[in-house]
Amino acid sequence: MGIEVATTLDALRAQVAAWKRDGRRVGFVPTMGNLHAGHHSLVRLARAHADRVVASIFVNPTQFGPNEDFARYPRTPEADLAGLADAGCDLAWMPSVEAMYPFGLDGVVQVRVPGVTEVLEGAHRPGHFDGVATVVARLFHQVQPDVAVFGRKDYQQLAVIRYMVRELAFPIRIVAGDTQREPDGLAMSSRNQYLSAEERTIAPRLYRALCAIRDAMRSGTPRAAAEAAARASLADAGFDVDYVVVRTPELAEPGEGAGPRVALVAARLGRTRLIDNLEFSLD
Repeated sequence: MGIEVATTLDALRAQVAAWKRDGRRVGFVPTMGNLHAGHHSLVRLARAHADRVVASIFVNPTQFGPNEDFARYPRTPEADLAGLADAGCDLAWMPSVEAMYPFGLDGVVQVRVPGVTEVLEGAHRPGHFDGVATVVARLFHQVQPDVAVFGRKDYQQLAVIRYMVRELAFPIRIVAGDTQREPDGLAMSSRNQYLSAEERTIAPRLYRALCAIRDAMRSGTPRAAAEAAARASLADAGFDVDYVVVRTPELAEPGEGAGPRVALVAARLGRTRLIDNLEFSLD
């Protein structure tokens, strides 16, 4: 298959230590499996910044809320390993829940990032980012990479990880990979497989709404009006919108004038919750 698999921490650390003794730079891509072309692009990006690449496959129970079905999350390990190998990954780290959380889920030492976790996704999914920060901190400690790659599609997650790395002084460079899209603009996501055929034809309107916000604001439309128009267009298309907003790159409310911006959206289409974002600048 062209890829090694580690299921114990001792095996993982032995391989990474051997690479580092040889002066190899180690890149890392954390995933929850059920991989698609977007994940594979992150592996290739890690390869461009490192000599050896580790990817983790771990469905993390601590980032699922009470109404989010951890047990039903799709698990496709054989296809995942084949895709990782094709993308140039050297080692897959596939720990059990018991290996990740040896004192059980009630005994987890948690990592909580303040501020940036309390808005948008954090407000709609309480505790989610605590679970993300907790598991990523553990993965960083286990793998000890030089570089870690995260996708821009999960924009707020990327902001959380960057904050945590800086605040806890992890000696790791964080590299952001561009969002990979289908030909019709829909951001690639494991959740897309839950869309019905009809919903799949509607879903690309999410990205079009973000582009409309960008274009409107560049033409002088006030932020609140651009946000309201996007919300209305998505609601008319059948989305149940959690939020559609424009923020600074740090996810703060922007002031007037020029500067970098990011439009972010989260909405349900049927039973599927989708997120997306679009970075742009105002001159």
